[in-house]
Amino acid sequence: MPRAVRFDGYGGVETLRVVDVPRPAPGAGEVLVRVKAAGINPGEAKIREGLLHDRWPAVFPSGQGSDLAGVVEETGPQVAGFSVGDEVLGFTNRRASHAEYVVVAADNLTAKPEKVSWEVAGSLFVAGTTAYAAVRAVSSRQGDTVVVAGAAGGVGSIAVQLARLAGERVIGIAGPANHTWLADHGVSPISYGDGVADRIRQEASRVDAFIDTFGQGYVDLALELGVAPTRIDTIVDFDAVSRHGVKADGSAAAATAGVLAELAQLVADGRLDIPIAGTYPLAEVQDAFRELERGHVRGKIVLVP
Repeated sequence: MPRAVRFDGYGGVETLRVVDVPRPAPGAGEVLVRVKAAGINPGEAKIREGLLHDRWPAVFPSGQGSDLAGVVEETGPQVAGFSVGDEVLGFTNRRASHAEYVVVAADNLTAKPEKVSWEVAGSLFVAGTTAYAAVRAVSSRQGDTVVVAGAAGGVGSIAVQLARLAGERVIGIAGPANHTWLADHGVSPISYGDGVADRIRQEASRVDAFIDTFGQGYVDLALELGVAPTRIDTIVDFDAVSRHGVKADGSAAAATAGVLAELAQLVADGRLDIPIAGTYPLAEVQDAFRELERGHVRGKIVLVP
């Protein structure tokens, strides 16, 4: 039988298990995908821990996972544009992609470019669309200066590149171990910690926009730097949204197959680099999340069923 990740209650990584499940069958407008790669994300860990219960409650037993790439195994009625054997990438809203097989709405899939690896394709959705939405939310404009907090993480590493493609000057807040990678991608690296505001002021006479992928006071820092609330986007500090009226555009604001296709083509064209921090077989899902939760991960961690 096919295998899938499940957890029966809120808790740590020890609640995750890989179990045999019936092979899912696609319905009308749906496609069955044999998963080749599926990214993991911090939000999935927070959901599993119960930290987002008020916003996104879990129903047990719960699966997990949104990102996916794989091969079309079967198509349901009323599906046009996909055939058995097609290589695709996409997403599911059913917390189900950490599995060997997943049923996906055909509208949530796009063709995988040949030049995009399975690992990159399977980890592009959440981080990629979140970064896309955040850069769009702060109205990136040619010649502006934008600061990205958490600049080397899964979302931040993409956001800095998209902002550069929009013509912005980008300052990336990250640990010293990631400064060379940021500089190689045209980003001015700044270390986090005490004095970060002064270091940013030394780097730029003004800051026009700010993208916060980390939380822990970075919205307050953006306001201290004089950035207008309408040009600040946070994907983690929802309290700051209500306090200051900043934006909170994330994956949901750009969750379309069209955006995903655009991002995949940028990768295929060599204009967008998606770092892969590590890959794990499905059976080692607990270890994958342990690495993620240690923090300071550059790029994405991927399950390869």
